[in-house]
Amino acid sequence: MLWLLFLPFRLAFGIIAGLVVVPFVVILLPFALLLWLPFAMLRVGLRLAVGLVVLPIVLLALLLGLLAAGAGLALAIAVPLLPVILIALCIWAFVRLAGGPVRSSPV
Repeated sequence: MLWLLFLPFRLAFGIIAGLVVVPFVVILLPFALLLWLPFAMLRVGLRLAVGLVVLPIVLLALLLGLLAAGAGLALAIAVPLLPVILIALCIWAFVRLAGGPVRSSPV
């Protein structure tokens, strides 16, 4: 509860200190920006270089992932149909082998 008692004094001190510091900040801000600019340019350059190196690797991983997902989707569709396909192939082979040669009938 003591901090509530000192709250008005803290607020007043903060406002007065802020008003005293504002002229110094306005004067020193261009120098701070001048010192900050080379580091910002270096950061952008490094991000660009890393992006150009990492982007092909990410695209390759994306392509491999899409291929794996496509194969999984194809198997998910084909595996339940395998018994039906196997039965159809057995019937086709039986008809093909047991039917004998096809003869043309004279009309």
